[in-house]
Order: sequence, then C-alpha cells, then structure tokens
Amino acid sequence: MADVIPFRKPSAEERHKGKVLCRHGHHKWQVDKAKQFDVQQGRLVTVYICSRCKERKVKAH
Repeated sequence: MADVIPFRKPSAEERHKGKVLCRHGHHKWQVDKAKQFDVQQGRLVTVYICSRCKERKVKAH
C-alpha cells in the first residue's frame, strides 16, 4: 500500500508572510555589502536592499 501524504492548504498568514509590511512602506533596509559605496556624480552613495522584498534604495551622502 502507498504512503499517504497529508495535504493542507497554506493559510493566508503563511502565504503573505513578510509582504504586508513592505506593501505599506515598512521595509527592512540593510546595506548592500557587495556594492557598499559607489561614486555617482561626485557624491558618495550607499545602496540599501530590503531583506523581505529585495527592493533597492540609493542614498546620497
């Protein structure tokens, strides 16, 4: 006889975990270590990446 694998539908909380905060503008920004500093138009800039949705933000100093 074959093994029966229990199947259950993932709940709404499990499906959308981490996406709701970013959709409302509450990102979890972290500095991109590979591209930490760049020179752009004579300014020093830092690249930030959201750890949840992978959106990028560049801040000039």
